[in-house]
Amino acid sequence: MGTRRARTPPPPPPPVLLFLLALAPSVCSLEIQADSKVQAFVGEPVTLGCWFQSPSPITSKLTIDWTYRPLAGGKLEPIFHYQAEAYPTQSGTFRGRISWAGDVNQKDASIQITSPTMDDNGTFTCTVRNPPDVQHNIPQTVLTVTQRGTSYQFTSAGLLSILVFLPSAAVVALLLVRMGKKSGWLSSRKEMGYKKKSSIEVSDETQMKRTRTEEGATPEGGDHPWLPRWGLPGVSL
Repeated sequence: MGTRRARTPPPPPPPVLLFLLALAPSVCSLEIQADSKVQAFVGEPVTLGCWFQSPSPITSKLTIDWTYRPLAGGKLEPIFHYQAEAYPTQSGTFRGRISWAGDVNQKDASIQITSPTMDDNGTFTCTVRNPPDVQHNIPQTVLTVTQRGTSYQFTSAGLLSILVFLPSAAVVALLLVRMGKKSGWLSSRKEMGYKKKSSIEVSDETQMKRTRTEEGATPEGGDHPWLPRWGLPGVSL
């Protein structure tokens, strides 16, 4: 009888495949997007946007959590929880100032802060779980609260507009000044010409009056203007 050949075991999977299999449980099955930066003004409501995508249907087990960390650092502070309904925090600095602004049917997990203050500046984190999808990325939103009118952000377009506007305004102002000076100079010339002409006319009228007076005072023949030309009785002229 012949000897039976022993079966050789299959070769082990390559190390790369093992590495990918090890990472498989940590692959994100739920994706979250949030505003990276939000600008707000003191006393004016502001919305912190958060949206999610899940391959599983939305159920009553879906939960949403928002946390806050001050700019100066410190531990995370839970400020909002959602499961079938909204549960804003009832303690801490955000008490009475957090409200639900989302819609789970639209996969919107946004919240709103009423009457924000500059003490609210910090980092906010939105977390969504929709079993069996519970693993996901964790986006963060940086909130900056300032007084209205004190926040100036110069973009490249705004800076370019300023650089174009200022020289143009300077040229227009210079032209207006030169036109104003020229107009005033012409007006003064016209006024001087009018005054000079008026003095000549007055002088001419004065001369004419003098001539008329002299002619009336010494009429032709040397007679006095108040004596009749035929003379008086007994007076020979």
